[in-house]
Amino acid sequence: MKQRYDAVVVGAGQAGPALAERLGKSGRKVAVVERKLVGGTCVNTGCIPTKAMVASAYVAHQGRRSVSYGVNTGEVRVDMEAVWQRTQGISGQSRSNVERWLAGMRNVSLLRGHAAFESPRTLRVGDALIEADEIFLNVGGRAVIPDFPGIDSVPYLTNTGILGLRELPRHLVIVGGSYIGLEFGQMFRRFGAEVSIVERSDRLLPREDADVSAAVVDILQREGIQFHLASECIQLQGKAGDISIEAKCANPRTEVHGTHVLLAVGRRPNTDALELNKAGVITDEHGYIRVDDQCRTNVDGIWAMGECNGQGAFTHTSYNDYEIVAANLLDKQPRRISDRILAYALFIDPPLGRIGLTEREALDKGHDVRVGVRPMTRVGRAIERGETLGFMKVVVDGKSEQLLGAAILGVNGDEAIHSLLDVMYAKARFQTVTHAVHIHPTVAELLPTTLQSLVPVK
Repeated sequence: MKQRYDAVVVGAGQAGPALAERLGKSGRKVAVVERKLVGGTCVNTGCIPTKAMVASAYVAHQGRRSVSYGVNTGEVRVDMEAVWQRTQGISGQSRSNVERWLAGMRNVSLLRGHAAFESPRTLRVGDALIEADEIFLNVGGRAVIPDFPGIDSVPYLTNTGILGLRELPRHLVIVGGSYIGLEFGQMFRRFGAEVSIVERSDRLLPREDADVSAAVVDILQREGIQFHLASECIQLQGKAGDISIEAKCANPRTEVHGTHVLLAVGRRPNTDALELNKAGVITDEHGYIRVDDQCRTNVDGIWAMGECNGQGAFTHTSYNDYEIVAANLLDKQPRRISDRILAYALFIDPPLGRIGLTEREALDKGHDVRVGVRPMTRVGRAIERGETLGFMKVVVDGKSEQLLGAAILGVNGDEAIHSLLDVMYAKARFQTVTHAVHIHPTVAELLPTTLQSLVPVK
């Protein structure tokens, strides 16, 4: 016997519960289906627990350098069990908050189990069949497990498994030098582990401008992290506590020995077990669900939000997908994915805040590029805090005088970047920032100065 709903939301990540609440308030009878942990990646294995650990690592780092501030703390020791307990407490509280939120929603029921399509309007959840005219997929993603030789016999960690460590690795080897790998690398180095990062590209963060990538490497090398770049043809050998990662195609050939290995080579969508073919929903070659500018799939009545639609792998883009769906479906407002400006952060210390186009991307698109740069060594707030690594960089179109993008690698860069992002959404000229009077002493007060130093780039 089928259970009938007006709408079904599959996945209780960032977009799902918020949309379920709006749908319920509209008078629809709604089912939210979750097969594992309410809250999705961000709450359980992503933003919240990892940034809690980053905070612990920051305190350890500051404790070791406190003498430079005139503060003597003695030997700094990290208790990984206590770090784990704190992290799990914060993550667990966030998950409980989402569960209570769902439980209090009008017209919304939470169903536990795995959902798979039987038809475009029917899903099987365990032994039950549920039917709805509106189905919203918010199933997220997971770590890619590469087909390396030795992958089936050598123990490894992913971004999920590493959160369960309650003892400090002696030597953590990370395969993958992008955002997840770098954040965990600095974090565990500050906890006291040796850290080596093996990356197949010839430089870190290849999507960023070369000066940003080089500055990130400099920051992490200062803390003792070892890098092995251009490492192709990777294979794993060994056993728990004694693992080697060999890059057979590197020149010279590279072999790194460690006690633990973290695989951080990318993400894949959780769409492979949805039986999308039974609904006729189209995916791309990587399994991401194809959607239009309003998160609609090729099948009428089915939407896809969040990481599984390939339009953004961030909590903030997932939530924005919910806003776009709700605006078009419930508020009759034509919001679109294409109106979104790229924005993200790398949460090493100091953080990298990034918006819009890089300098290279702007040149490739044919813009009349102007660039302004200011080192953090010339930012009073950074000097006062003794945190002067990094720089600010703005990219402007010389003809329209509008901001094209920016990067702030430095203390509070992940916060200060938003003043530029808002100007970009307003489609205002960059003089909107240069004519503003900012508070002293802050990091953001130097953004007008940076924009006043624009030079042409060819």
